[in-house]
Amino acid sequence: MTAPEALADPAQDDARAALASFSRLIDANPNDAAAWFGAAVAHVRLGDEGAATIALQKTLTLAPRHFGALILSGDVFSRRGDLRAAAAFYASGVRFAPQDAPPPVAREIARAEQNCVRIAEEFQSHLASRLSAAGFDPSRSSPGFAKSLAAFNGGPRLHTAQKPRFYCFPDLPDTPFYDRKDFAWAPALEAATDAIAEELAGVLRMPEAFAPYVKADKSRPATNDRGMRDNPDWSACHLIENGAIAPKMAEACPRTMAALKHVPLAAVPGRSPSVLFSLLQPGMHIPPHHGFVNTRLIGHLPLITPPNCLFRVGPETREWEQGKLMLFNDTIEHEAWNKSDRLRVVLLFDFWRPELTEEERTLVRALFQAVDSYGTKAASWS
Repeated sequence: MTAPEALADPAQDDARAALASFSRLIDANPNDAAAWFGAAVAHVRLGDEGAATIALQKTLTLAPRHFGALILSGDVFSRRGDLRAAAAFYASGVRFAPQDAPPPVAREIARAEQNCVRIAEEFQSHLASRLSAAGFDPSRSSPGFAKSLAAFNGGPRLHTAQKPRFYCFPDLPDTPFYDRKDFAWAPALEAATDAIAEELAGVLRMPEAFAPYVKADKSRPATNDRGMRDNPDWSACHLIENGAIAPKMAEACPRTMAALKHVPLAAVPGRSPSVLFSLLQPGMHIPPHHGFVNTRLIGHLPLITPPNCLFRVGPETREWEQGKLMLFNDTIEHEAWNKSDRLRVVLLFDFWRPELTEEERTLVRALFQAVDSYGTKAASWS
């Protein structure tokens, strides 16, 4: 059964019989995405949301652009109250839907479009209410923040070399690399390189401490990560992840944690900062990509830096040098190479952009907290 047929066929009166039929198809061919989708539809009709979720995840693993599974996933997340996840799946379902769908399928597509509009309107109203409660007043608050909020809510796009995937603050300089001499806290952090490298050596003897840097998120549609998702060749050991201290790793690295004490880490509850050892295997290439938000910068303190390890941000390519901070804007396209036969490891952390005022940092923090209070799933920036 194809996706349109499954969506368009309401005559599944005996859902248990239908599930049995789809299960036989799956047993015969476990890679049959249409059979998995049919099983998901049957599970939904039987009220088994857990089984439906598993079948939908399997469908989308086999066929990431299966518009029927994307729309049905939106329905499942909507019933759970995770409207941000629901909107993401509805939008992807609409994006990949056929243009010449039969009327029953076209109605499903139109319903997904309507749900996207409804959720967006509710979301904007929620943000306005929460930001007002946090003190935002368009008549007297930061004009830059007001402009960013308009763009965030679907208004005019901000034209800049910075292409953040989630949020863009206007009128910030398009500077790829920042001069570490402009940051008063940089010399002390660089001076701690040997102590941090010693703690890293202990962490490297704990293989379980590292996990792929890019992790699959089952509450969002799959993205084109060009081989990075769940790839251990680019791994991370977090001392702080999404604003929360990792107790075991922080305890193993007290001098590292102390060395960061004076860095203005970009603190947003549930999102940032993240502090981690970033490991790149020999021969590995991280393809060009953009970061999530341009209200922070990323710092690298190189700890293990073989020759021929290169890092490009925008038009400029540099080579990591042990103990010499590299501070950059990750919302400008960037990529990395380890062309050596050894590991490359840096201490990675995110910190507030110096151009933002304290008021703007407070408003940005309030915005992201408002976003995360709508629905039940907070999204990582890592």
